[in-house]
Amino acid sequence: MNEKDELILLNSWASPFGARVRIAMAEKGINQYELREEDLFSMSPLLLKMNPVHRKVPVLIHNGKPICESMNIVQYIDEVAVFNGKPALLPPDPYSRSKARFWADFIDQKVYGTMRKITRNRGEEQVRAKEELIETLKVLERELGEKPYFGGEFGFVDIALVPFYSRFYAVETLGNFRIEAECPKLVAWARRCLLKETVSNSLPDPLKVYEWVLYVNDKFGIKQN
Repeated sequence: MNEKDELILLNSWASPFGARVRIAMAEKGINQYELREEDLFSMSPLLLKMNPVHRKVPVLIHNGKPICESMNIVQYIDEVAVFNGKPALLPPDPYSRSKARFWADFIDQKVYGTMRKITRNRGEEQVRAKEELIETLKVLERELGEKPYFGGEFGFVDIALVPFYSRFYAVETLGNFRIEAECPKLVAWARRCLLKETVSNSLPDPLKVYEWVLYVNDKFGIKQN
C-alpha cells in the first residue's frame, strides 16, 4: 500500500463495524482515504455494487476492488500495510493468530445481536438478552484476565470489541442495568483503549448513538417503554 493507492471507505457513523476499520487504519498509519457516509435506509448504488451479497457497511474499496466484512477488512489492512513500520494487529505466530481470530468471531457471534435484543425488546425477552450479554462479557473478561489488552498489546481482538463500548450507554439506559457492576475489568479495559487517540478519534459519542438507536427503533415502530 502506498500514497498513490486509492482508498474509499463506505461507512455509517454509528456503525461499530465501521469503527473497527477506522481504528485499524489509524493504528497502521493510514490517514489518506476518502470516507463516504452511507444512509442505511437508502443505500447508495456504489454500496450495492461493491457489496451485493450482504448490502451493508463497511466496505473498503482499494484501487477499485471491494473488501467486505469488518474483521476481514482489518486483517486485509494488517497485511497490505505490513511495510509501513507500524506494529502488526495480529500476533506473529500461527497459534496466537488463530486464537485472536477465534475471539473476534466469538464477539461477532455474541455481542451485537444480543445488544440489539436489549434495545428492541421489553419484558422477558429483554431480561434474557441482558443475562446473555452479561454472560458473554464475563467470558471475555476472563479471557482478558490481568492483561492490559487481549493480546497483551493492543491489537486484533481489542479492535473487534471496543467499538461496542459506544453502545453501552444505549443498552444500559434502555435495559435499565449497569454493565460495569457485573464486568468492572472489561469496562476498565474499554476506558484504557479510549486513551489511545486511534480509538477515541474513531468512535462516536455514546449519547448520539443512544439517540440513533431511538431513531431506528421509531423507524421500525418499536415503542421505548
